[in-house]
Amino acid sequence: MPLVAPSTAAGLAGAAARRKFAAAAATLIAAALQLPAHAQDARKVSEPVAPPSCAVLTAGAAGGDDTARIQAAIDKCPAGRAVRLSASNDKQRFAAGPLTLRSGVSLQVDANTTLQASGNPKLYDKGANTCGTIDQQGRGCKPFITIDNAKSSGIYGEGVIDGQGGRVIDGGSESWWQLARRAQKEDARQNVPRLIEITNSQDISLHKITLRNSPNFHVTLNKVDGFTAWGVRIDTPATARNTDGIDPISSRNVTIAYSHIRTGDDNVAVKAGNNGPTENISILHNRFYSGHGMSIGSETNGGVRRVLVEDLSMDGTTSGLRIKSDVSRGGVVDLVAYRNVCLRDVKTPIDISTRYSKTAEGSQIPVYTNIAFDDVHSVSPGRVLVQGYDEQRPVQVAMRNVSITGKADRKIEFAQLAGNIGAIDTSTCAQRFAPFPETAAASARPQLTLEQAKQFSYAEVLKYVGIAGQETVDPWDPLNDPLAKGAAFTPDYIVDKAARADGIRSFNTVQEAVSHAVLDSAAHPAKRLYLLLKPGVYQELVYIPASAAPITMYGEGKDAAATKITAKLDASNTGAEYSARHGAQFAQAAPDVQAMYASIKDRPQIGTFGTQTVWARNNGFQARNLTFENGYNKDTGNARAEALPNINNIHHQALALNVDSADKAQFENVRLLGFQDTLYLKSPQPGSTVRSFFNKSYIEGDVDFIFGDSTAYFYQSEIRTLGDRGVSYVGAPDTHVKTKYGFVFDNVRFTHEGKKDGDFYLLRQWFHSSRCTPYAPLPLEGYRCTYGPTNVYTAPTGTVARVSLEAVGKMVVMNSHIGAHINKQHPWSDWNKKGTLSYRPAQYNSDDHWNNLIKAGIDPVKDLGYSKPPSPADVFIGEFNNSDE
Repeated sequence: MPLVAPSTAAGLAGAAARRKFAAAAATLIAAALQLPAHAQDARKVSEPVAPPSCAVLTAGAAGGDDTARIQAAIDKCPAGRAVRLSASNDKQRFAAGPLTLRSGVSLQVDANTTLQASGNPKLYDKGANTCGTIDQQGRGCKPFITIDNAKSSGIYGEGVIDGQGGRVIDGGSESWWQLARRAQKEDARQNVPRLIEITNSQDISLHKITLRNSPNFHVTLNKVDGFTAWGVRIDTPATARNTDGIDPISSRNVTIAYSHIRTGDDNVAVKAGNNGPTENISILHNRFYSGHGMSIGSETNGGVRRVLVEDLSMDGTTSGLRIKSDVSRGGVVDLVAYRNVCLRDVKTPIDISTRYSKTAEGSQIPVYTNIAFDDVHSVSPGRVLVQGYDEQRPVQVAMRNVSITGKADRKIEFAQLAGNIGAIDTSTCAQRFAPFPETAAASARPQLTLEQAKQFSYAEVLKYVGIAGQETVDPWDPLNDPLAKGAAFTPDYIVDKAARADGIRSFNTVQEAVSHAVLDSAAHPAKRLYLLLKPGVYQELVYIPASAAPITMYGEGKDAAATKITAKLDASNTGAEYSARHGAQFAQAAPDVQAMYASIKDRPQIGTFGTQTVWARNNGFQARNLTFENGYNKDTGNARAEALPNINNIHHQALALNVDSADKAQFENVRLLGFQDTLYLKSPQPGSTVRSFFNKSYIEGDVDFIFGDSTAYFYQSEIRTLGDRGVSYVGAPDTHVKTKYGFVFDNVRFTHEGKKDGDFYLLRQWFHSSRCTPYAPLPLEGYRCTYGPTNVYTAPTGTVARVSLEAVGKMVVMNSHIGAHINKQHPWSDWNKKGTLSYRPAQYNSDDHWNNLIKAGIDPVKDLGYSKPPSPADVFIGEFNNSDE
């Protein structure tokens, strides 16, 4: 539009008036051209960095009150540290009443974690019993989070702080927002809490936090010197009254950058009240959505000066660039620059008014000077309001490269304008609008597509063997084997504990028969040997070495429970105890069997991998109609294991079966009984795989009871979780990242002996051999865990090796029925809690693995030699066509 003269100038006659306006216009244009290129905040501002943790709190059960433990952690935390709130698998919410951050202490809310404000008005009441009511004052509630007289405190993290403004308050019939609407109708004021209130403080930061559903203003600053909001998301409905995003009030040196704000009132409102001026404000690289705009005011009586708004998009706000005040609260607003601003679907893109309230009374007249618009464009039609107070106090505005698409709708009065507002948009704004970045949580139950599911079929999974990423294709069809078809075999050896043994073809113990088979197989190493076990309980260990010919061990009849091999070793047993119990049975064993025994007997503690009742290293090993049991604690139940002393990090693991480096191991109608670590499936070496197949079988346990790094297919079977422990995991695979397949469960029933409360898990991915975690900090001064050649940790620093980082763990469940004991929302668990040395988050695919390495400061290319992430991403965890109980 052409240069617009003040409305009073039209009524002035003569050249003197024209010269006076022309001079003013020239001055304004010159000021616009000379606006400083740097931000107005006088500080040198960079992206905030979260301080190290002093404490890591994990979310508890739903419905609990976490106020006391969060505040206690804050009160104990030294300056320069942060209290960290973290989710624990499906437990992702903390609930609290008002909290106070001490000077120098910060709060960090991790991704996938929500800190939820209580809806109980009594907790926020200041003493007059008015919080949650309507009156004429409206100041009866404390904020949810208070930062007062603090220096260098902050709120960090990619989690959420939720004010629950839309929830009906405790003991009431309205939400906080409904209370505010009723107050508006009744010309009164609501007593509701603000979300975060910062007063009399210095150098405060908000970084990447999402603020949601505040009952009132989200963030207010009062008498603050130094504040940075960087990467903040504010997300509250447009209908929520008085829910300003960020309000700097009587504060200085403020930067709001790279943030996304949608709310029910001013997106940002720069104010200056009775506590003094607001100055040196930078609003940079932000995106606003629903709300009332980028506002200055309405309180300006303290004076607002040196404000820069640059690189801002506004999409759907009611007002755009707004300065508002009136005689009840007016003051000087000076040196405001708007640069590189794009607007769309904004009712009033430029909205400058000195008469905010039509009924205002007072003598505090608003005066706006040196207001500059540079490269400001609305791509949709909208109104322009530029309204000074009177002839003596006009608005002073300079415009350069400003456009508003469509028919002109302008109201200009008491204004000195320099420059033009065009009607044709020549900017690139149309390409700069983007949707609000929704925080889309990754699915805790990722589902395979039909095409993906086909890749996990029995025939596909079982045809790969060998070096990870370079597997040999060797098709294997165990369902077509005579073992699975129920064929009758002619036994080479018969084991019967009650019969007379000849030591050649008949034996009283299984191990004697196996030892004889090992010796006999030297003459015919390719000939399969068959061992028939007569019904009974065989209390012994059975070791089958790799040197044996393929062995098929089977029970008489179809009742697997009728023939059982059992022993009672656990990881805390000493080598001496082990030898005393079982040494005699190996005295006359085959040399390769004796070597297996000798590898355990001299250990100070036999450890997990010395406990197996049946140890199969024999390629092609087969078992049918048998029970393998580790009877540790089977007489008492396993609850006492949690109370027993943990000696040298031994937790009383007890294996029933160890399939150790044996390829094409096949199990038909077997029962594996144990508690922790019932079945171990081990590859010959890290970064390789062998194959096992379980059909029509039963496996029970309570913690990590199917674990290992080889490829295994479980079909038409029952997997039963025993409920003696407080927490339980079915699988703990540590599959190599390049191994094509880990564990696959197809047509399986996941059952429990009676538990129905859904707090057990299908899996946690074994972070094998790690000594420290690079994935999250510990509340320990100087803690660091970096990539290194070995796994080692000496507090407070350590390294994590490739072997652990690449042990990602893979498991797919398909066409199966999952019992009520398994957590429905989050069946896949992290490996231990965040804040512990052994923590690693659940990784659903190769993208998670890659991204987590980067977040941990480990470069997949430079450190691990990878070229790029797989595309499409490799599946680590997935489901297809399952049903829940």
